[in-house]
Order: sequence, then C-alpha cells, then structure tokens
Amino acid sequence: MDMLWGMLPEELKALMQSWGEPAFRGKQLFRDLQKGLDFEQMTVLSKPLRERLKAEMPAAPATVLEERASREDGTVKLLYELADRNCVEGVLMRYHYGVTLCVSTQVGCAMGCLFCASTLDGCVRSLTAAEMVGQVLCANRLLAATGERVSRLVLMGSGEPMNNYENVLRFIRVVTHPEGLNLSARRISLSTCGLPDGIRRLAKEGLELTLSLSLHAPDDETRKRIMPVARRYSIAETLDACRAYYEATGRRFILEYALIDGVNASAEDAQKLSRLLKGYNCHVNLIALNTVKERNLYGASERQIARFIDILTANGISATRRRTMGDDIDGACGQLRKRFLEENGQ
Repeated sequence: MDMLWGMLPEELKALMQSWGEPAFRGKQLFRDLQKGLDFEQMTVLSKPLRERLKAEMPAAPATVLEERASREDGTVKLLYELADRNCVEGVLMRYHYGVTLCVSTQVGCAMGCLFCASTLDGCVRSLTAAEMVGQVLCANRLLAATGERVSRLVLMGSGEPMNNYENVLRFIRVVTHPEGLNLSARRISLSTCGLPDGIRRLAKEGLELTLSLSLHAPDDETRKRIMPVARRYSIAETLDACRAYYEATGRRFILEYALIDGVNASAEDAQKLSRLLKGYNCHVNLIALNTVKERNLYGASERQIARFIDILTANGISATRRRTMGDDIDGACGQLRKRFLEENGQ
C-alpha cells in the first residue's frame, strides 16, 4: 500500500474503519492531506487519532532540500528529498494563466536520451504516487505566501511516466479528485519518449490528459542517434499510437521538439518534419535546448529557431516556440540533481 498521500478517500475510509474510527474520518483525512497539513494541524480529527497518525505514519513523502529562483523569469527550481534520502527535481513556472509545476515520476531515468541530464546516472527507482503528490504539496506551501497555487502539471521531470504506469495513474486520480486538489485532467500533460503500448493503454483510461510525445527528430535515423527508444519503436509506430489516443479522447497531442544545433535544426529537417506530420491532429512545441555540457550538445540559434517555425507554419503545421525558462538555475531536467550529487560525493 502507498503512503497516505497516495491513497484515495475510499481507501482512507477503509483504513480508518480498520483502526476503529468512523468511515467519514477517511474523507476528512484525505482533505487535510491534500491541503498539505501536518498531522498536528488536522484539528478536525480527534487528538488520539492525530497522535496515532504521527506515531505510525511518515511525516511527509517529500521535503524541499534546495530552492533556486531565476533572476531572469521567476522560475523556481526545487530539489526534493524523499524519505529514503533519494532526491528528485521539480520546476515551478509562472505564466499569465497560472503556475505550472513540472513533476518527476522516477529517481533518474533509464531511457538514455542524449539531451537530458536526468538519464546520465540511470534510473534508481520509480516514485510512489504519494511521492509525486508530495512534490505538488511542497510547491503549494511555497506559493502560499503569494496567494498562488499550482494550477497545471506537466509530467516532464526526471523519469519515463509509462515505465511507472500504475503509480502515475494513481497520482493523477488523487490530484484530480474533487475532494482534494481538484485539478482538471485537461490541465495535466503527460510526456513520454514514445512507448506505443503505454500510449494505447492510456487512451483507454477515460482521462482527458494532454499527451506529449518527445519526438525531437524528423526521421528514424536522426532519432536513433539521440534517443535509444527509437531503436525499438519507429516514428511511424509511435505516431500511430498517438493517433489512436486522439481518436479515443478527442485531445490533440503535442510533439516536443528540442532544436539541437547540428543535429535536427536545419531547414531540411523542418521540411522533413512537415511532411511527416501531414494529416495528424497535433501541435509542435519547439524548444530551445538547455545546453547539456556532458553530451556536448548545444541549442540552435535564434535565427535557426525562427526559420524552423516559419517552414512548419508555411506547410500548415501548427507550431509555437516554448518559452525558455530557468537556464540560469540548472533548469533542464536532471541538472540540479546531478550537481547536488556531485557536490556531496554521491
């Protein structure tokens, strides 16, 4: 069983009944947990129950170990510590429509994408639903001082969500529950490097999530150079699964495309991508790559980015540039965690 923060109201009701408490205590506990309250703050519960919870349950699924705020755009990079002393990252990003939190689903990542620092040391383990919820609660505590709260989630931190499928789905069902954080599923984006079976499975869940595919190349050969997953699944096979997701949910899918100088950012690459995406109900989210020095990979120039967008739009492909945020605070996935581990000899 997951920690309390990863449990749904009906599960907490059953737990409370097993403790000899009335069933309604489960709903009360769920509400207070999702508010981020400590056990002693849950005054709606009896004192003996609070004392038992404090004695028998962990204090919190995640705590903030380090916080770094960008002077350039207000982005906040968070380093969380988990109960077993592992750490993961999150990023708070402020937009005109609200605050978005980037959530990690695993400690590290096993997928091996060259442009991502999360994968440099492999995957340690998957996170529980409670540990993912804990990231949101930590962020909300930090935002409380300004009267803000997380309104959107992107599962784009370290880890491949499809490789932690059950915990990720539980997390989504917890944070969208109307008795808790009550986030809209439409405001949650799940990013995958492209596991077709997982995408097809997700299409059957009845959730209105935004599916984001980390594509990053216009053809299989280029993708194989930077994303090991491409050696197992072709772009055609992966896009076919994305089409199935659209047909099942009615939700247009997003293609993440990090422009890497000398790899995938030429005018020819833009033309190839335009031909590839004809007939798909999708949107291309172009990203100026945060430099990954360990891989000797550098982002495309402003001129290259503008030309790439112009070519896509001229060919009828919906495309925008994603705002680059947090470049001065190790904003890219895995960078802050890697620096922390190195500084602490881990």
